[in-house]
Amino acid sequence: MSIYVGNLSYEVKEEDLNAVFADYGTVKRVHIPSDRETGRPRGFAFVEMESEADEDKAIETLDGAEWMNRELKVNKAKPRENKGSFGGGRRNNRF
Repeated sequence: MSIYVGNLSYEVKEEDLNAVFADYGTVKRVHIPSDRETGRPRGFAFVEMESEADEDKAIETLDGAEWMNRELKVNKAKPRENKGSFGGGRRNNRF
């Protein structure tokens, strides 16, 4: 499982998040998605920790906490939705 961390400053680096989450257990991985066109961070990240107990502790403590002048949104990451290759729903297709 992984943790979704939202409302991040665009200045945040992986090392910053690693340091914050390390207070709650062993961090396995930090990923900060970036915009495909600009390369700029998108304002959210995913953090994977060693155990679910560590993740729960981090979520409970950090959700709503102020960090880098922003109120963090921290929760369990939801599985990525599988969207069609054309990015839309069904269009008057009759099957």
